[in-house]
Amino acid sequence: MSNAAKINLNSFDSLFGEPTATGIVEIALSELTEFNGHPFKVIDDEKMEELKESISENGVLNPILVRKDKNGSYEIISGHRRKHACEALGKDTIPAIVKDLSDDEAAILMVDSNIQREEILPSEKAYAYRIKLEAMKHQGKASSQVGTKRTDEILAEETGESRNQIQRYIRLTYLVADILNMVDNKKIPVNTAVELSFLTEEQQSVLLDVMAAYGSVPSIREAVEIKELGKKYPDIGNDVRDAEYFYDTCLYILQSEKAEPSKLSFSKKSLKGYFPKDYSIRDMECVIISLLEKWAEEYSDI
Repeated sequence: MSNAAKINLNSFDSLFGEPTATGIVEIALSELTEFNGHPFKVIDDEKMEELKESISENGVLNPILVRKDKNGSYEIISGHRRKHACEALGKDTIPAIVKDLSDDEAAILMVDSNIQREEILPSEKAYAYRIKLEAMKHQGKASSQVGTKRTDEILAEETGESRNQIQRYIRLTYLVADILNMVDNKKIPVNTAVELSFLTEEQQSVLLDVMAAYGSVPSIREAVEIKELGKKYPDIGNDVRDAEYFYDTCLYILQSEKAEPSKLSFSKKSLKGYFPKDYSIRDMECVIISLLEKWAEEYSDI
């Protein structure tokens, strides 16, 4: 079942109010501004070419929806793709419906009018859910609950997603742009990305360096392990040694699953005197490997 089929679809009239001949105005493209934080990408793909062809032949059949901003311009609520197509065709104006909307009303309407697309990227869905959930809470549809229902439960019913899935998608908004792009490009699965989203921006930046050096991305198991590592070293941005250890350990985690098991072994009893009491065997292994790598670099000319 497609994403659009799961969603309780609303008609144009129910979303925007019934347009009338006098309610539609021509607005100069130069007077339009993007919706602040608009999460949906406007891409010059095959569908955009089809839209441009349709507008060229028939004009803009559905007016865009806008609201006046404090600067006297018009903020687009729905119609970013139509505006882009008109610009590409060299048009100066576009038909629009102007509505008086609060910030929260505008945010909810913006999400509802775009989430019905047939193909939605994980990043688009993630930010759309976050924007709408926050707007619903601000509106008083939920302080944290509406009657006996939580806000995310209401949103789940509206979208056809489970409440947990809604929250998992929202976790993706905590990823740095480069990792989130890898999710959109299907290089990192959503479930793996959710685990990585608990890392700080500094930790994610280091992990990107590790992935580039090793030429691989974490599995779900490795992502969980890296997330736990991140909890032990939350402030690597201010500690060079912690940052180096985090890098080396992430690299070791990525390598360990693919490498053949080592024949060399040490008893935990013989090593425990050199490590903090809460260190696991895996922690000890990571430290030993890191120290050996540094030793090898220092004495590489021997």
